[in-house]
Amino acid sequence: MTTTIVLFLGFLALGACFGLATFSRRHLFSEGPSRTPRRDDADDTPGQRVIWVLSCSALWPLMLLTGALSLWKLRRLQLRRRRGVGHGESGR
Repeated sequence: MTTTIVLFLGFLALGACFGLATFSRRHLFSEGPSRTPRRDDADDTPGQRVIWVLSCSALWPLMLLTGALSLWKLRRLQLRRRRGVGHGESGR
């Protein structure tokens, strides 16, 4: 039973660290590679940071997967732009 509790608390602690580390790039995990225009007066409040850390503490494996997908899409888009492939072409 003690091992289970330690593993569970470790899972939550790892997720909280993930949330603290990724707060400034949270658009990659929720909106995908495109970023919506943000209002300066409501950004980065302590309450938003707490909600993000709490969400990540429970959902960090899913956040990690969605972030990896967003980064892959961004990288693919950058490579297409370097090659000069337009948006209408498949580039395959």
